[in-house]
Amino acid sequence: MTNKTVSVSPPPLLLRFAVGIVLIVVLSLWAFYLIMQPSVDDLLLMAIFLSITAVISALASFAAYRMGWMYRSPTIRWTLIGSYILASVLTFVNVWMTANLMFASQHDLLLATILLVFAGGIAIAMGFFITSALTDRIKQLEQAAISISGGDLSTRIQVKGQDEIANLAHSFNQMASQLQTADREKLEAELMRKDLIAWVSHDLQTPLTSIRARIEALADGMVEDPQTAQRYLRTAQKDIAALSMLIDNLFQIAQLDAGGLQLDRAENSISDLVSDTIESFSELATRKGTYLNGSVEPGVDPVWMDATLIGRVLNNLVGNALRHTPKGGQVDIRVEKLLHAVNVQVRDTGEGIKSEDLPHIFDSFFRGEKSRSRATGGAGLGLAISKGIIEAHGGEISVSSAPGQGTCFEFTVPKSS
Repeated sequence: MTNKTVSVSPPPLLLRFAVGIVLIVVLSLWAFYLIMQPSVDDLLLMAIFLSITAVISALASFAAYRMGWMYRSPTIRWTLIGSYILASVLTFVNVWMTANLMFASQHDLLLATILLVFAGGIAIAMGFFITSALTDRIKQLEQAAISISGGDLSTRIQVKGQDEIANLAHSFNQMASQLQTADREKLEAELMRKDLIAWVSHDLQTPLTSIRARIEALADGMVEDPQTAQRYLRTAQKDIAALSMLIDNLFQIAQLDAGGLQLDRAENSISDLVSDTIESFSELATRKGTYLNGSVEPGVDPVWMDATLIGRVLNNLVGNALRHTPKGGQVDIRVEKLLHAVNVQVRDTGEGIKSEDLPHIFDSFFRGEKSRSRATGGAGLGLAISKGIIEAHGGEISVSSAPGQGTCFEFTVPKSS
């Protein structure tokens, strides 16, 4: 990548300087004319004198600029002090030459000279004081930059004032904050990458080990009972289906992360989706002794959606609800009509979710259980996929829960494109 260097173009700077000099000469002559009411000859003489001194001052300043003395200074403090000294010397020369022409008394000229030297010294001393205050603030920026480059991304600068240095300090703090956030996200991504490898390895290894053991037993002729052989084959078939589901989920997550999820949207009936979902889980609910109900508000259909993907979201949410709802509990699906969207709620009377787990409930591979056995649930991808599907539709999904008080997952889908 090519580095871009930002520089200030000299012509506009020199042009502004020349315009400033001319403006000062004109204003000075105007003030001289209004206050002193000079004759035409005196006004012309003053104009010649001011023009000469202005040209001398401008040439001296331009020479200093062209020689680049401000870039050769070791510190900004000495650059600014040098500017004060040059300005004081030019002021002294201009005023002293004027006084030399105007004062007839040598005593008055000497007194004016002493006063000019005094005023110049005071100006330089005051300039040194102000310069030190400015350079101290710049020094803080330098120290903070060194601290940031050393890895301490928590470094911040106290912003004082409203000038350019204050704006620079504010921009520096914003940069440091963004760097700290990026570093934290990088660490989290690295941790997630390591966890992803460990979790996927676990969720792949467990069914593969089971399949391998049963296939080897069948291949070696260790299983002679036909019923046992059939049971082994059914178990292997179930494990293969679980592997296929995991791989499909991983592919779905990769599509969502890459922003490549393709939606086949059309005007579909969400009422039918709710009915199909209840029918699909009715046997499981009966087996667990859990009540599964659904209600759809009139007028919600049609909805502009990918019916297959929204059906997958409903399956994920209802499956989770049934898995975490004990016997005698209840799972309700409710669909309500909003102004420009539909609202779907899946509410259960189960065990609830811990408050510390709620912020991470839609993260990939997150599961509240410390154990990662497949018996307690899937690979932790269902809710992450559900969130991606809903957001791809332009909707939102959320969860509210408390331990022992059940859980409510809620999502919205726009009714039209």
